[in-house]
Amino acid sequence: MPYNNASDPFHPRKGLRLRDIPAHDPYVLVHKKTNTYYLYTTGIPELTDLDRYGVLVYKSKDLLDWDGPYVVFTIPNGTWAHPQHGTWAPEVHQYNGKYYLFVTLHNREQILVEPPEVWKTNHLRGTSIAVADSPEGPFTLLKTDGPITPRNFMTLDGTLYVDEEQKPWMVYCHEWIQVVDGTFEAIPLKNDLSAVTGPPQHLFKASDAPWINAERVPSVQPSVYVSDGCQLYRTKGNHLVMLWSSYNKEGYVQTIARSKSGQLKGPWEQLEPLVDDDSGHGMLFKTFAGTWMLIIHHPFSTPESRAKIYEMEETEDSFKVVRPRTELHG
Repeated sequence: MPYNNASDPFHPRKGLRLRDIPAHDPYVLVHKKTNTYYLYTTGIPELTDLDRYGVLVYKSKDLLDWDGPYVVFTIPNGTWAHPQHGTWAPEVHQYNGKYYLFVTLHNREQILVEPPEVWKTNHLRGTSIAVADSPEGPFTLLKTDGPITPRNFMTLDGTLYVDEEQKPWMVYCHEWIQVVDGTFEAIPLKNDLSAVTGPPQHLFKASDAPWINAERVPSVQPSVYVSDGCQLYRTKGNHLVMLWSSYNKEGYVQTIARSKSGQLKGPWEQLEPLVDDDSGHGMLFKTFAGTWMLIIHHPFSTPESRAKIYEMEETEDSFKVVRPRTELHG
């Protein structure tokens, strides 16, 4: 049985509220052509009765009432990814007349390297890209023999960034499981997003954030630093900022960084976190009325996790939380 009525893709419902919808790594596409907000999240077999992992979407006209869920992607047979091993951090970008799904896939049966050579077993994990003609799918993988990200890296949470010269990049997280101190990297893409055109470029590492190190307690165990949930935006003052998430002693944290050069290459400076309280993996979107919003999930654990929305203020060089939009959660 599905976890609840809001997670049943075989019987979509109208009038759902965010408090009803199990949501991890929520992502909103603002679709002006149909005046619709699309909310994407992971489709988990144990919660939905799907026979494999996929991506779900919910639709709304006002961010209050939601209709769904609808299945827009499931992991097909015959690809590098295992259908039962997860779909993480789905997000859909409108680009060059198409819709592109970025989603982290896995294959725990494909071992990259094991202890004692490394401290934890490394398996095949990375972001793939799928394409569709509609935000409602169905999405088809562009590459089936491996992720877009480097095959020998454990990576996750890839996102699309288009630079000042209109060149597409995937910005992604290099897993702490593999590198201990998680990093953020960028890799250039072909114009059709089907493959990379050059090597990864290092942006920064999670331990660069002063607030993380300020909370560390000396220990004989290695300090691990989680890099998660990157999203990039230009402010009205033309400053480039990146949302990202990690952990403090209370749990998950939504934080932000800013490029000192205004370019993807950085160098990047770490700003103070935006939201803590075991909340994170956020993204920003602008409503049809022109208000900036931050959507995150809270708490981290599944299936308890729910999407929460905050009204934001755009400054010349960053974004600030104004208030939680509690009326959007009821």
